[in-house]
Amino acid sequence: MSAENGAGTAGHKTIVYNAGELAVGPEGSAGNDDLRVLTDGALVAVDGTVVSVGSSEEITRSYPPENADTVIDADGDAVVPGFVDPHTHAVFAGDRSDEFEAKLEGTTYQELLADGGGILRTVRATREASLEELVANLRTHLDVMLAHGTTTAEVKSGYGLDTDTECRLLEAISIVDDSHPVDLVATFLGAHAVPPETDADAYVEQVIDEQLLAVANQGIARFCDVFCEDGVFSVEQSRRVLEAGLEFGLTPKVHAEELSHLGGTKLAADLEAASADHLLYSSEDDIDALVAANTVPVLLPGTAFGLGESYADARGMLEAGAPVALATDFNPNCFGRSMTFTQTLACVGMGMTPAEALLGSTTNAAMALDLPGETGRLEPGAPADFLVVDGPRYAHLAYQLDGNPVRTVCKDGRVVAEGGRRVDTDSDRFEAEGTR
Repeated sequence: MSAENGAGTAGHKTIVYNAGELAVGPEGSAGNDDLRVLTDGALVAVDGTVVSVGSSEEITRSYPPENADTVIDADGDAVVPGFVDPHTHAVFAGDRSDEFEAKLEGTTYQELLADGGGILRTVRATREASLEELVANLRTHLDVMLAHGTTTAEVKSGYGLDTDTECRLLEAISIVDDSHPVDLVATFLGAHAVPPETDADAYVEQVIDEQLLAVANQGIARFCDVFCEDGVFSVEQSRRVLEAGLEFGLTPKVHAEELSHLGGTKLAADLEAASADHLLYSSEDDIDALVAANTVPVLLPGTAFGLGESYADARGMLEAGAPVALATDFNPNCFGRSMTFTQTLACVGMGMTPAEALLGSTTNAAMALDLPGETGRLEPGAPADFLVVDGPRYAHLAYQLDGNPVRTVCKDGRVVAEGGRRVDTDSDRFEAEGTR
């Protein structure tokens, strides 16, 4: 149970204690180190930053709960870092639930795309949407993600495929970032598909000559991504886009080896990209190249689940020393906003342990976004972004199949969601309906 005593923002102190397990983070700096867990753990944070962790007896003796602004008695339940979702397409318009039915009847993703469906269908709806509609849609999705434990998320553009709409999508991301508890990291994905009004070569020129300049002038996007896939953008076309993005200060990311083995993983390694994502068809040589380049593999088991594809080789990547990250890939073709369900799929479908899945959803996911090293951890100096689990062990995050196993969500040391719903706070940082 939690309580806010109404004290002012300055010096805001948060204490959580009586945690059956407190998952602090990896034992060392490497993303695949063992998970450090404190039994009967507690933490204290001041002004949104963790200042101490330890046993409940130690913390409550040094920091009496009656002197804190926010007090959370975990009552024997587990406490873990807030989730970082490093790959989403959460800003879009329109609905494609009928395509889910079509795929169940045997229509392939490539066939839908060739017939004007898939990404191109969402592009048509998104081009027609106003900025206000896109902001409202994104905020609604983020409320669900927050209630399921996501406190930081990457959001890509990519459903505009023209300069004006791509910039409008990035503006929507920026507006919501200013007014929502979930911290957002923006990625420019102009090279998401080839729009129907042109061909791939001509569109690559447009992305390079027009869209990247406009995006750079906005100053919102941090990364440049590309869908390197057979029938979409070749390795050479993808390289041109990403190298142009680098000239504008945008760090590369790559959609690689999702539907076939084309060479996107090696491209990501060559460019020392922050991450290579999907990797369903990556080889051992590909993964060795990622490890050598310090490029994080981001696996999206929800996509494989939704497409009925085989899962990526998470175990092989972990054994190669790769810091495997997990993400929802939330989009109209993979309509899943829960990082806990992603962890379930990672364990059941890819053979990861609950500890590996938790690290993949926190520390390693933060690495995939080039976030500060403390992000995704609960140790002194880390953001006070944490969750109280509805169960005594962190394994309940992947173990529970029948609902949302996140009981309470705290962002910057303040309760922002409880019982599966977002709650209002007294902080200007989290205006419920704020816009810029």
